[in-house]
Amino acid sequence: MEYVNLEKLNARVSRLGFGCMRLPVTQEGKIDEPRAAAMFDTAIKAGVNYFDTAYFYHNHTSEEFVGRALKAYPRESFYLATKLPLAVINTLEDAVRIFNGQFETMQVEYFDFYLLHCVNAQRWKMVLENGIIDYLLEQQKAGRIRHLGFSSHDSYEVFEQVLTYRDWDFCQIQ
Repeated sequence: MEYVNLEKLNARVSRLGFGCMRLPVTQEGKIDEPRAAAMFDTAIKAGVNYFDTAYFYHNHTSEEFVGRALKAYPRESFYLATKLPLAVINTLEDAVRIFNGQFETMQVEYFDFYLLHCVNAQRWKMVLENGIIDYLLEQQKAGRIRHLGFSSHDSYEVFEQVLTYRDWDFCQIQ
């Protein structure tokens, strides 16, 4: 496996990450847990150490499965990324409730990489108006988030506006 040393973040991340948006499913449409767990095992044995999930993936079941599946491995052996689902957030209280729920669901003490998910112009305005970044920075300071970033799904102009708002740890772009 090839790795990239993210010196600013003190992280050595596999160039190939494992996205959990399209895990194998059963005929009923649920995650095929034995097959997905075997895929995780194969990936980890091959050196993959970055696992990316999100609140919406697999009809809100991906985070729970990923949390359970990764318990089979030492926590320091992988990086876990998930996202704050801006599409269903209208207030800071919404963000706090969902963020805390993600910890319960995934049964972890911290997220290595935490993203504002699917930022666009409208959602960015809502994030700023509700103090969501300040809240997430508090969570980062408390050690619940190691690296804070965003994923962008809008025009270059909006991307640049978000990118230059602060010194982000990282971003994922489509």
